[in-house]
Amino acid sequence: MHDYGVRDVERLLRLSRSTLRSLIDAGFVKPTRGPRNSLRFSFQDLIVLRTAQALVDANVPQRRITRSVRELRRHLPDTMPLSGLSITSVADRVVVREGTSQWQAESGQYLLEFGADPAGRGLLLVEPEPTETPTDAHEFFELGVALEDRDPQAAVDAYERAIATDPMRLDARINLGRLLHEARSFAKAERVYREALKAGVRDPLLLFNLGVLLEDMDRRADAVRAYEAALAADPSLADCHYNLALLYEKLKRPKDAIRHMSQYRRLA
Repeated sequence: MHDYGVRDVERLLRLSRSTLRSLIDAGFVKPTRGPRNSLRFSFQDLIVLRTAQALVDANVPQRRITRSVRELRRHLPDTMPLSGLSITSVADRVVVREGTSQWQAESGQYLLEFGADPAGRGLLLVEPEPTETPTDAHEFFELGVALEDRDPQAAVDAYERAIATDPMRLDARINLGRLLHEARSFAKAERVYREALKAGVRDPLLLFNLGVLLEDMDRRADAVRAYEAALAADPSLADCHYNLALLYEKLKRPKDAIRHMSQYRRLA
């Protein structure tokens, strides 16, 4: 069964990491863990996340969202059916169409804006088309997101243009640092993060990513400081507690390791 990472979810569903985290914290999905404790999502999770977000945007009460999501997950296939799958609203009902059959997920008047294939058969998770002529930081950022999988270097260039246009564009800095990290351009990635910190940014995700980078550079003491700073900004960052627990264990600080692992288990 194919699974999806956080970047896939961001690209396919156009959800920010903060929104994704809030949907996970609300219990709508329970992703598994992959290499380096990364979050992994199933096809069902993608549908549930998009459904939950659409209902949140429509100001549907959480209790009602939970019922809808529970019923939707119970009926969804494990993978994309050959006949296609569409989710839409008919009058006041949420209707799921699978091939020639259809079924109701839960009452509620709303519309899920999934892309549809040209034949109108069903759900199509569509990668956004890159903007041809970006003119501002937002458009350069969107171009970078669209290019990440097919041309990482072009995505790096787009994020750099976004930052040059708007030096305080935090999401571009976070994505650029991550791409440079993945390309093992460690010094450049650290510089991207440090420039944001010098400007007074104390974003928990940026600090967490910096901690992972420093740990990969075998700078454990610096990584601890970055992780602790991330938790000072957001004590509920479960992944940070997990990484910090493992790091403290390597540093022979068992009490600190146990404390953070307990926090991770409580949050996760």
